[in-house]
Parts: sequence; C-alpha cells; structure tokens
Amino acid sequence: MKILVTGGAGYVGSFAARHLMQRGHQVTVIDNLCQGHRGTLPSETLVVGDIADRELIGRLLDEQEVEAVMHFAAATNVEESVRDPAYHYRNNTLNTLGLLETMLEHDVRKIVFSSTAATYGETDEMPLREDAPKNPVCPYGYSKLAIEWMIQDFSEAYGLSYSILRYFNASGAAPDGEHGEDHSPETHLIPLIIQAMKGKRDEVQIFGSDYETRDGTALRDYVHVDDLALAHELAVEWCPEPGSGSGCADRGGIFNIGTGGGNTVLEVVQALERVTGEKVPYRMAGRRAGDPARLIASNDRLRDVLGWRPTHNEIDSVVETAWKWHTSHPDGYEN
Repeated sequence: MKILVTGGAGYVGSFAARHLMQRGHQVTVIDNLCQGHRGTLPSETLVVGDIADRELIGRLLDEQEVEAVMHFAAATNVEESVRDPAYHYRNNTLNTLGLLETMLEHDVRKIVFSSTAATYGETDEMPLREDAPKNPVCPYGYSKLAIEWMIQDFSEAYGLSYSILRYFNASGAAPDGEHGEDHSPETHLIPLIIQAMKGKRDEVQIFGSDYETRDGTALRDYVHVDDLALAHELAVEWCPEPGSGSGCADRGGIFNIGTGGGNTVLEVVQALERVTGEKVPYRMAGRRAGDPARLIASNDRLRDVLGWRPTHNEIDSVVETAWKWHTSHPDGYEN
C-alpha cells in the first residue's frame, strides 16, 4: 500500500513508518521536525514540511499516488496545552480539518488516526473500553477528541474510511538500541527515570503516593512502541473500502492499544533497578491535578477484530529496551 505518514519523524510515527517499510509498504513521511528527528528515517523517505501546507500535501498525495494517510502529526505536551490551548487546537484540530479536506479533494479516503487515552479523562470504569464516557481534563485531550468526531462525521457525509487508535503509555525502544524516545522537554516516565539514573537530573519526582493502587502510586498501561507500530499496520490493512451514503460504523472503527494490564510508578522504578542493577534517585511529591489513579486499556476489540497481540508483555522487557537506547544514545538522535 502507498501510505503518507504525517509526523512520521516523531517517536511513535517513526516506529510505525519503519515497520510499514519493513513489511513492504511504500511510505512517504512528512514532518516539520518541530518534535521529530531526521535520524529516525532514511533521508529519501522524509519530506520536511508542515501539514498546514495544503498545496504540499496535495502534491504529495498525487505524486506518490497515496492510498491511505496515517496521521501522527500533533502537539502532545499536556501541560503546554493548558498554558496555550490556542496552539493545540490550531495545530491539532484545525490542521487536521485541512488535511481531511485536502484528502477528499485528491480522492484519498482512508485514514488511520493517532488518538490517545487522554480522550477518556476521569472515569470510574477500568479497564477502559472504547465506549466509556469521554471526559478529557485538558485541551490536548479535547483537541484529539474533536478530531475523532470530525473523522466520523467525514465518514458519514463523504465516505471516508478510518481506524482511530487510542493508545495508552507508549514506551520502550528498538531492541537493537538504534531507535528510541527523544523528546525536548522530556515528559514520559521511563526516560525521566533513566535521566535521573544517568545523572542528567538530580532525581525523578513521583507524583502521588496515596492513590488506591497496589503501592499508592499511579497505575498505567505501558505498551511497547513496536507493538504500537504493529497495531497501525493491522489498522491500515483492515480499513474498509471507502464508500458513500450513511452507515459510518461500516467504514471505520475505534480501538484501544494497551496491554490490558498495568504497572505502578514504583513498579517501573523497581523494574529499572532490576534490569540495570542500579538505584533510582527519586522523591515522592504530591498528586498532580487531573492525574487519574488508574488508566488501563481493554484491548479486547483490538485483539478480536484486528488480531493484534503484544510481544512485550512484561515491564522488565519494555524498560530494558529503553535503557539500551539511552545508554547507546546519551544525547538522543543528536549522536
């Protein structure tokens, strides 16, 4: 399949793009390198540009004879979305509207959208099923939920075919240590812990010690980025053929991507200590506003419909790959 991957030089997008290429798909990546890195992909695959440039997007769709779009491009920093919601709504929601319109203008009617568990927000249901109530607690979550609604409305009105993937805590790195996570600023737990272990920060803070979990720290579903990449391939191949008329449920689906289990923050700390034989310098801090105690995926639909099975089921396996990447690339892709 000929696929345009937006934001494909970022963390999850680059893993998905490389996986697709390894599986024989013809991939073109567009990324403005605001958060992505040139070193994640072969140079001939990457087009440096912004999805807001509709003329460029249209030209790529035509020249590459694109059959489907895999859409990762987005601002993802939750705290930033609270400080500057206008940027997130413009960059995420408005730019996706332009992308969808451009796709229709060039008769490309298949999309796989990178969504997030942040669309759920606070809820008592756990593990989370796809039909759980949507109560985002930040503009980032709302910006992604609005895109989900747009895609489903475009499907109903214009025959767009879609897969929406809500993933939980993307984690880990390539087992060979050649590719991994490189954010600035870093906000994800596992690399923050590793930075503290390697002296790049004095300590890692653990926010909240009084949650109703096994050890009082927050419980999250850590899914390995290779397993995320596999889910995206299955999703684009599953996408129904585009059509017209009513019945959008026949032309798309929404899927959680998570292991169905979970680990507390302290369990992640302990896993890194087991894998490395080193101690983690950490400090307990108060809860952060909006952080739920537990966030675990029900992946039944992903398993039943797409046949997805995770290959990294244990947290030790996930953190071991992350440790190898950060050890071999102490400055990330700047190496």
